[in-house]
Amino acid sequence: MLSAESLKRFDREVAKYPAEQKQSAVMACLAIAQDEKGWLAPETVEFVANYLGMPPVAAWEVATFYSMYELKPVGKHKLTVCTNLPCALSGAYHAVEYLRQKLGIGPGETTPDGKFTVKEGECQGACGDAPVLLLNNHRMCGRMTPEQIDRLLEECK
Repeated sequence: MLSAESLKRFDREVAKYPAEQKQSAVMACLAIAQDEKGWLAPETVEFVANYLGMPPVAAWEVATFYSMYELKPVGKHKLTVCTNLPCALSGAYHAVEYLRQKLGIGPGETTPDGKFTVKEGECQGACGDAPVLLLNNHRMCGRMTPEQIDRLLEECK
């Protein structure tokens, strides 16, 4: 189901907790699985739950609660624009509209070539750099003007 490298990463996360509490690594293991697969298919969530010795429903509770987990396929480059108040007041909706114009898709959509998905997201904790965009759940991009967005899109090509 998952590569040997991902399973080694699972084991490193599990080792951070007492043996009887290995299910505490569920968030990290779901993220690792998503990094490898691109999204969390039902069988992937169940695999993670079984690996950690927890009921699948408990892993589903985590996967469905947090917005960083994708339960359907997304593009190679997921662009999550924070639209909470500070970012909204600093141009987040302009950034979303600019992405719509550049990519031809709106929030929750993926380009036909599968390269980009645009999402609206919750606070990224970088209000001073608003508007903020998170690339693939790992790279924070701040002060996203149209010029900055163009540079990021070009870099992702």
